[in-house]
Amino acid sequence: MSNENKFFSHGTLEKNVGWLIIATIVVVSIAGLVQIVPLFFQHTTTEPSPGVVPYTALRLAGRDIYQREGCVGCHSQQIRTLRSEVERYGPYSLAGESVFDRPFLWGSKRTGPDLARVGGRYSDEWHRIHLRNPRDVVPESNMPGYPWLQKDAADASSIQAHMQAMRRLGVPYTNEMLLNAPQELEGKTEEDALIAYLQGLGISRRYITVDEVVSK
Repeated sequence: MSNENKFFSHGTLEKNVGWLIIATIVVVSIAGLVQIVPLFFQHTTTEPSPGVVPYTALRLAGRDIYQREGCVGCHSQQIRTLRSEVERYGPYSLAGESVFDRPFLWGSKRTGPDLARVGGRYSDEWHRIHLRNPRDVVPESNMPGYPWLQKDAADASSIQAHMQAMRRLGVPYTNEMLLNAPQELEGKTEEDALIAYLQGLGISRRYITVDEVVSK
């Protein structure tokens, strides 16, 4: 074997950390591109699923509160295709359900249950009690309470700018929706906004039966 071939041998990579790092980055980059790039051309990943519409101003404000309070750190919004998951949480998640999410909130940690299908499972009043003191409805819960949300007004001053930024990213907000956004938040609390966000999660596929999901 020539010296040139020996330089690019497996042994060289094992003994030279610098070349090993470079080779690893190249291989991972190529593999990632092969998997990711085709997704940009598939309608199932770039088009909204049936029933999925842009967030209203109130729900968008609630989504901001959800992120601000760190809810995504304990609750995922991604149901996997395992039977145990769909039996517990509902139909598995589709990419088309998150096309209007900037950023997506799939999460990876489940200190609390997955919330991808929580919309419509409980009443608004249940959510109010749960947010103020979770142990009043779930005695074993270790979730902290968020009682201040019932007192703080939803921020109507920045909602139009937020929606305009989302429109630049491809969310089809109309001029009328932007114009009416502050009025939609008028008189609403942060608690109202967060509940509105939660009540809309996953309702487009919420009522598909488990047997229908597993049979696909």
